[in-house]
Amino acid sequence: MKKISQQEFNQILEKHKIYIATLGQEGERAELRGVDLRGVDLRGADLEGADLSSAELSWAELNGANLREADLRWADLRKADLSLADLSDANLRGADISWANLSGAYLKDTNLGKANLSRANLSRANLSEADLRGADLRGADLEGTNLNWANLSETNLN
Repeated sequence: MKKISQQEFNQILEKHKIYIATLGQEGERAELRGVDLRGVDLRGADLEGADLSSAELSWAELNGANLREADLRWADLRKADLSLADLSDANLRGADISWANLSGAYLKDTNLGKANLSRANLSRANLSEADLRGADLRGADLEGTNLNWANLSETNLN
């Protein structure tokens, strides 16, 4: 697993900002598949549509980050701070998000199928229309969580 520095991440993020602003005509999409991002400051980062699949993000500071439409399949987000992050339409299938803080996060239409959300703080999060099929929500804090139209089939809530 490749580890990147804060400086390398900032360079990737700058190219990604251009990519988003020009609708993909210029810059480069952030391709961080399988990258170790532990210790990198990701607070408020705009990673819309980025590929973070299988990335190492345990303990990451992602509060307020824009991860809309990002690919986070099989990512390790254990104990990450995703409070107030926008994860709408993101793909977190199979991700380990146990013990993470997702309070106030926006997860509308997010794919959380087979994700491990055990002991996660989902208080006041918006999970409307999210796909939680087969997800593990044991011990998760769901106080004030919006689960309208969410697919909870085969979800483990015990």
